[in-house]
This record gives sequence, structure tokens and C-alpha cells, in this order.
Amino acid sequence: RDKGTKMTEFWLISAPGEKTCQQTWEKLHAATTKHNNLSTNSKFNIPDLKVGTLDVLVGLSDELAKLDAFVESVVKKVAQYMADVLEDSKDKVQENLLANGALLEQQWQAEHKFCSSSLDRVPFLFIFKGVNQIDNDLKARASAYNNLKGNLQNLERKNAGSLLTRSLADIVKKEDFVLDSEYLVTLLVIVPKLNYNDWVKQYETLAEMVVPRSSNVLFEDQDSYLCNVTLFRKAVDDFKHKAREYKFMVRDFQYNEEEMKADKEEMNRLSTDKKKQFGPLVRWLKVNFSEAFIAWIHVKALRVFVESVLRYGLPVNFQAMLLQPNKKTMKKLREVLYELYKHLDSSAAAIIDATMDIPGLNLSQQEYYPYVYYKIDCNLLEFK
Repeated sequence: RDKGTKMTEFWLISAPGEKTCQQTWEKLHAATTKHNNLSTNSKFNIPDLKVGTLDVLVGLSDELAKLDAFVESVVKKVAQYMADVLEDSKDKVQENLLANGALLEQQWQAEHKFCSSSLDRVPFLFIFKGVNQIDNDLKARASAYNNLKGNLQNLERKNAGSLLTRSLADIVKKEDFVLDSEYLVTLLVIVPKLNYNDWVKQYETLAEMVVPRSSNVLFEDQDSYLCNVTLFRKAVDDFKHKAREYKFMVRDFQYNEEEMKADKEEMNRLSTDKKKQFGPLVRWLKVNFSEAFIAWIHVKALRVFVESVLRYGLPVNFQAMLLQPNKKTMKKLREVLYELYKHLDSSAAAIIDATMDIPGLNLSQQEYYPYVYYKIDCNLLEFK
């Protein structure tokens, strides 16, 4: 697909049936393709739903607007969390965000089976319950997985960074220390590379009772060496104090095999847990994204139906159509649609150029057109 001109945006519109609904469709299609393909169009089929009274429809219209916003927010949350979970494989996100196994653009154009043929609160509750369940499950699963990920990152952070702050457990070995001695102790010292020659010359004389030739370089990073040195316990405070004057930093470190082993095991456990949970979580996100997305299509269909009946009256006679505008010609497409449908609404001529709110006109969409119009934004991810 040419990403340059095609939008991940759809316009779902409806217009009253002319002699037949097919005619309405043909007229729109001809008008938008006559001017070098302003949009890719398809019929948006909505089954004939049983209509209640006008009062009921007005009430449903408000409820549907809220339901639409809620379902869209859940669809976007699941999509965004899929991107978060896939971390470095952002390019894999799109292939995991499918609805019924199809690309989202195709899914809007597919035939849909609706959960009810009557237009009342039953299908709404059915949709709300299902999507609300997805929302709650997502919160619980995301919280558990994020905790795991956070704990693992904290441990990884401890094992990275400069020698002054990082954990030394995976660097040092038992043989680097004099252990279990009543008098002697081994210290670990961070020596800046620039001062290393000074260290070699000075360390044996920084305090009384330093064991000669007891220092070795155990590890290095970009700026410093990690060195050990062995001395008598009672000279430690003296040594630390003097070392600081030369910019040699003694690290607080007790060699404890048990603790170090426990840390390593914890890291392995978290890492294994994360790998174990990853597959099922991605599967859950795929399935529930598809569910939520299809629920969203149903809500949009119900909205178009209700608004069309409220706008165009009974008997039900309108054609819903899905347009995928071309980016470069959106303004032109707007003009063509206006020419086609301005006759539907005597006040439309005044409104089309007015940016102010007009009293009594429900501008909850902030965009008013003489035809029923909903914008569907399929760009579900804000990749940072």
C-alpha cells in the first residue's frame, strides 16, 4: 500500500436512498472517482434494525456516543500495550493487530453479523460488558507483567553502570579475597585510569600494615579500574581516609557467596518468568484486540443507523458508505460531498463556513455536515 497518499483514516457517512439505495451508492462513487479517485469507497452494510420511538432513538444516540468513545479508548489501549510488550520489535506490531485475521482497513469493509436485530439497550449492554471485561483484564495483566518487567530492569540496572555504583557480584571471584582471617581484610578500590600509576606507586604506603604486592586489577570500565588490596583490619579507616585524598574510592563490599547466588537466581527466575508470560500475553492481546475492534465497528454501525433515522426520518431508507480519503485531496473530497448533499439541510449552507457554535445545534462532533458523518481514526499507535 502506498503510505504516502492513503490515510489510516476513514469517513463513515450515510445519505438518504434516492429511488433506491443502490442509486445513492452509485452517485457517490461516480462523484468521488470522476475527480481522479478522491477516495476508495465501499458500502457499509448495516442490517435492518427494528426501530423504537423517536424519544428512544434520541436517548440511544447519547448513549452510543459515550459507548463509542469508551470502546475506541479500549481498542487504542490494547494496541498501545501490544507495542509496549513487543518492545524492540515495533515492526511486528502491525501484523499482530488484526481483526478476525484481516487487516483493519479490510475489516471495516467486511460483512458483520450483529448481536441483535432490535435497536434497544440490549446490544449496548452486551457490547459494553464485553469491552469493559477486556479493559479490566488488560489492567490486571499489564500490571502483573509490568511489575515483573520493572523488577527485572532494576536488577539489570544494578548490574550495569559505572564501577562506582554497579553491583560487583558478577565481577569478583572468591580467590580475589583473603577470607576468614582474624587480622587481614581485602578491600575493593575504584581507581580512575588517569591515576593508576599513582595507585601502583602509593597503595602500599597509604596506611600502615598494607600487604605488599597484594593489589591486582580485577576489572575495568571506560574510566576506571577495579583493584583489590589486602591490609590489616585495624588500618582500614586510615587507608580509606588517605585513599580519598588521591581520588581512590573504596567500595563498600562484603564477599558473600550466598547473597550473590540469591541475586543471580532471582534474575534468572524473573527472566524466565518474563519469557514464559510473553507468548500467552501477546496471544491474549491479539484475540482481545480483534474482539474490541469488531465491537467498535458494531458501535459505529449502530450510531450511523440511529443518526440516519433521526436525520432522514422513517421509513428507514439510507445508504451507509465507507470512504478512505486520499491524503492530498481531502479538501476536494469535502467539497464534492457538500455539493452532493447540501440539499439535505437548508441550514447547512450557513453552517459550512461558520466556525462558531450555533445554539440548539448539537456540535458534539464539532464538525457538522448535511450528511451523517463519523471519522474513524485507524492510526492506533503513538510510537514515541
